[in-house]
This record gives sequence, structure tokens and C-alpha cells, in this order.
Amino acid sequence: MTRLPKECFGYLSPASFLVMGRYRKGEDTAYECLTIDSTSDDAELLLAQLDITPDFLIGEFETAEIRAREQDRVLDFVEELIAAWHAGTIVDFARARAAMPKTEELAGLARGRYLQMHGLERLDPFVIKRPGDALREISRIIEWDMFREFQRRERAVELVRIVMGDDPRDMTVAEVIRQLVNELPRVDALMLSASQQRKSRAGYSYEHHIEAMLVGGGIPFEKQVVIEAKKRPDFILPSLRFIRSGDAAAASGLILSAKTTLRERWKQVEREKGEHRLYLTTVDENIAGNAIEDMASFGVHLVIPESLMDARETEYSGHKNVLTFEQFCSGVIRPAMNQWA
Repeated sequence: MTRLPKECFGYLSPASFLVMGRYRKGEDTAYECLTIDSTSDDAELLLAQLDITPDFLIGEFETAEIRAREQDRVLDFVEELIAAWHAGTIVDFARARAAMPKTEELAGLARGRYLQMHGLERLDPFVIKRPGDALREISRIIEWDMFREFQRRERAVELVRIVMGDDPRDMTVAEVIRQLVNELPRVDALMLSASQQRKSRAGYSYEHHIEAMLVGGGIPFEKQVVIEAKKRPDFILPSLRFIRSGDAAAASGLILSAKTTLRERWKQVEREKGEHRLYLTTVDENIAGNAIEDMASFGVHLVIPESLMDARETEYSGHKNVLTFEQFCSGVIRPAMNQWA
């Protein structure tokens, strides 16, 4: 391929994928190409199957190597699971070795690993050179890897219990196959639940990381405060009482919302704005330029990781309503804190 057809890419979201596959067709080698929109469910499947990280740009993958690497990662756990089933202790094993931590606990484990890796004591956005990239690394790489490992274990044990039961017994291959077919609706529900779990986890987790960074920087805030009927922003800085005080300094207060991915959900946040300044922080690389302009027209400021502002694959650069997290902390938060004291 020497030239890409523009019509194939004209309607794709930023940071979408061009996938080229090679396979044997008789004695010949055949190639197939397709595009995958970054906002689609297919993109989520692609990222999971190929173990692609958020900073990925281009790569070549051998499926056999990927499968072998995944098998190596779970080899010890598989042996432990088999032993637990034979011992009749799989129920206890599920609680002790295969339980998914609560969202807040998992987020804390991910932050702990990040702090250890970088020799830091806390997430202080005024000390960390690129705080937005730190949030992205914690939520999209470190925690995602930890979550996938926990989920793999949890779902594997559930699948074994569905097909094999909790009590050990001799089962022929025919009995295992028959049980798998009979329990297919439960297996299907299990897989659907796993997909939904992946989607719902990310948003709540990102809020926990933002909260930890506000605490780390000594930034005053209130979380999930009801400001009007059905309006509960993620964070109010410094407090609801302050922004409603009527003092001249009240204008320095702001609303901060956190969304891992945006799509059309930024419109929900816009309704929380009222008369106050609204900043929306995200690690989503898939937002088109026209959506960013729409947000600007409603007075919504975007706060993003530093690497997303620099990336050629995104459309954030050049928009006045887009700030990096470092710019937000140094240019918006730090000056305002003098009035919040």
C-alpha cells in the first residue's frame, strides 16, 4: 500500500485504528485491511485481545505469541484452581484468591504501585512534572492491567463452577461438553457481565484518582454535593458554601467533573454548570474537534493529559478551551487557592 484512500478515514473518530491481517490462502499469502473506530465496541475488543496500551501508535502482532504470553501469566493460578476444585475448596478459593477488589480499593492499589515505581510519597500535581500523564498512566495502564488480572481470575473460577460444580467428581469429556452446552445461557450472561464490568469500573476509578491528586496537592474540595435537584457534580472547589457566598471571591470557585471517556456524556456535565466555571477532565483521546468546539460554546473547559495535547493522533491542540492538567493546576488552581484560604 503506497497511498491510503481518504474516504475510508473521513468519518472515523480520532485515534482510530487501521488493522492489516495476513493469512495463507492456498499457496498464496493474502492480506485484509479494515478500519476500527476508536469509540466502537470493536475497538475495546481489539485493545483487550492484543493487549494494546493507551500510548500505542503502531505495531506488529503474532497471535500465537500473544496467547503464549497470556498462558504464562496465568499458569500458576490455573494449577491452584485445579487443585482447589479437586480438594473441594473452590468456594473458599474464590473468596481468597479470585475476588475482585472494590473499585476504591483497586484504585488505591494502582496508585500505590505508581508511587513506588516513581519514588513518590503522594500524588501532588504541583510537584509531578506532568500530572495529567500520571493520571493516565495510573488509570489506563497500571490499574487496567491489575483489573484484567483480577477479572480473569474471578471469571475463570465462576466459569469452572458453572460447568464443573463445586464438589469434585470424575467427569468424562462428554459430560463436560454436555454441561457446557446446557449452561450456555449462564456462560453467556457471565461474559456479558464481564464486559459491562469493564465499562462501569473506569469512570468511578478515575474519580478516585482525581480525589487523591486533589488531596495530595492540598487543594480544598467537596465531593458529590447536591447543588440543585438532580445536579451532583463530581467535585466543587473549594466548597459549595464558598461559591454561593455572594462575595467577589466566589467567582474563583469552580466545578470539576471527571469522565474517563466522553462521547456525548459531556452534555450531562454541562447541565451541572449553572453560573459557575466548569472544567471537565478526561483521559479520552477520541474526541473530535467539532465536539470540542461544541463544548466551548457551552462554556465547558477540557482538562487533559499533557501527552494528549502533544499527540498528532488527537484533535485537542489549538482549542482555547483545552488545558493540560499541569496548566489547569498552575494557571487556574494555584492562583485561586490564595482566595480560598
